[in-house]
Amino acid sequence: MKFIIAIIKPSVLDAVVDAVTAAGALGLTVTEVRGYGRQKGKTEIYRGAEYEVRLIPKVRLEIAVSTDRAPAILAAIAAAANTGKIGDGKVFVLDLESALRIRTGELDDEAIGE
Repeated sequence: MKFIIAIIKPSVLDAVVDAVTAAGALGLTVTEVRGYGRQKGKTEIYRGAEYEVRLIPKVRLEIAVSTDRAPAILAAIAAAANTGKIGDGKVFVLDLESALRIRTGELDDEAIGE
């Protein structure tokens, strides 16, 4: 099993959710987060005053999938989140040792709906 973590722009969230669902993701978790990467924040003007935004709003997706489904999910995220501009985000794929569905006691692939 794999655990996919994607940090993306909020503006592409709906497209990414649709893409990963079409690629076979049976569930995901979305969290609003803030951070920075290479862009190191940005400068904005509000009511005539210039100020620096060091932590940029982003969205974090967490998806647990079977190992064979992971490449399709990864490709779907990459295609849907790519705007070609700085700040498009990153995707991390980690090994998932175990999963447990609390209600039924199902383990691993059965717990994530595979």
